[in-house]
Amino acid sequence: MVPINATSAVYPHKLRRLFWPFLGLAESCRHIVGTVAGAFKVGENQYTIPRFSVLGPVATGHKRIGIFSLVHGDEPTGTAALLRLLQSIAVNPALATGYDLVIYPVCNPTGYEDGTRHNRHGLDLNREFWRDSSEPEVQILEEELRTQAFDGIIALHADDTCDGLYGYTHGRVLNENLLAPALRASSAVLPLDSRRVIDGFPAKNGLICECFSGILAPPPEQKPRPFEIIFETPAHALAEEQSAAGHLALLSILENYRAFMAYAQDL
Repeated sequence: MVPINATSAVYPHKLRRLFWPFLGLAESCRHIVGTVAGAFKVGENQYTIPRFSVLGPVATGHKRIGIFSLVHGDEPTGTAALLRLLQSIAVNPALATGYDLVIYPVCNPTGYEDGTRHNRHGLDLNREFWRDSSEPEVQILEEELRTQAFDGIIALHADDTCDGLYGYTHGRVLNENLLAPALRASSAVLPLDSRRVIDGFPAKNGLICECFSGILAPPPEQKPRPFEIIFETPAHALAEEQSAAGHLALLSILENYRAFMAYAQDL
């Protein structure tokens, strides 16, 4: 792993402003380590996919959880939620007990720089995974998904067509049992989207079983399958409210998965 401050990337000021708080935490908190998943060039600029790792206190073993944001470049509130999570862990490391958290705050740096959903090649990266994509961001993240072998994957998004909070469970019971309480926790800040059809899919209490193809997901061959959650906030809500809701959802997922694993060990 390459330390994040050892890269030769030349960042536009907008990206530097986004990275600085994460880098500051990595420098001031021994529990947080900043590294780089991979780098690529677009024109004269070199970009990286940064990762920040947190190895929590030991419980009965560590579960590795990957948390991803800014797959769509115009959805920065998920990144703000990740910063809140790291700030909370820096103050209270026990929040990460039993976890090896690997956090990817910017999966689409050119899209963020341009303020667009797509990357600079005009592609929606969240339709490119596991399709032999030539996009460097996708190739870097696919390699991460393979080599990290996550026990759980969380993707944070914001939807400009929704009325409230919702998420995707991919039709699995564990995912639903983690996402449902996360939605309840975050509904203290923003309302739940109660529509019966959300994003073109049947929904119940903000939970969607089906999903688009080509999304950021574990490798098709990975066994056993990790839990997979996509958490969505309403993009029209205040940024502060969206990041607070995402933060509450993440804390809920980590707490409930820890409880699930403790219960499973007692069976």
